Amino acid sequence: MRKSYKKYYALFVIPTLAAYAIAFVIPFVMGLGLSFCKFKTLKHAHFVGLSNYIYVFTQNSGFLGALWFTVKIAVVGVVTTNLIAFGLALLLSRGLKGTNFFRTIFFMPNLIGGIVLGYIWQLLLNGILIKLTGNDLTYSATYGYWGIILLYNWQKIGYLMIIYIAGIQSISSELMEAAKIDGATYRQTLHSIIIPLVSPSITICTFLALTDCFKMYDQNLALTGGAPANKTMMLALHIYNTYYNRKGFSGIGQAEGVVFTILVLVIAGIQLKISRSREAKEV
Repeated sequence: MRKSYKKYYALFVIPTLAAYAIAFVIPFVMGLGLSFCKFKTLKHAHFVGLSNYIYVFTQNSGFLGALWFTVKIAVVGVVTTNLIAFGLALLLSRGLKGTNFFRTIFFMPNLIGGIVLGYIWQLLLNGILIKLTGNDLTYSATYGYWGIILLYNWQKIGYLMIIYIAGIQSISSELMEAAKIDGATYRQTLHSIIIPLVSPSITICTFLALTDCFKMYDQNLALTGGAPANKTMMLALHIYNTYYNRKGFSGIGQAEGVVFTILVLVIAGIQLKISRSREAKEV
């Protein structure tokens, strides 16, 4: 029976592979070539070697500053979203009244576009800050930093919570009952049963939160736009501005995009490897 299905594999795989190649592989290869060129249009590109990449890693490019700010967002954003999402998942997995309603409420912000969320939170935070301090988000990089963290948490916690709930609900009820019979406290059950068995969900949520932080663009654009003085500009927004808003910097912007892609792939790969090795140890 399985042999008869094999002849249909290509029928289903080829369209997906073709779409992936057209949307990602071919543009990436073309972009990789253009990152070694200086150009205004694709027809008038000339090879400049590694000069674009050398400029990317100088202080004048602003790339390193955007990278450092993005790393700070990612570290705090990944930790806070996962901790709060996991806590909510534990709370909403106890069969309490109104659980489904609260799951829906917490998940809803994820359905709103980043640009819309950015402007909503800009209005809210500016109103609070102006009333308390007389300044808005663009006055200080600290205000912008924590504004982005708040926005990101509000948008992503509900999505990660659903994944954690699915992981918690997959735990055998017989195993939980056996732990109760043996006299295990809730803290012991959480540490020895729930967390180890939910480790695949932790891996997925950490991966999603990490990559989302590095790829964040629209929220950053709408909330602060990089102000003040580009101190709250994340990598994706910096690359966009370099490529489209700086005359003669298209090749440098392309080089930044290549470095950014490789960076995200490497970080995500390391995170997945570490998480899976921990899963294997816990099993």
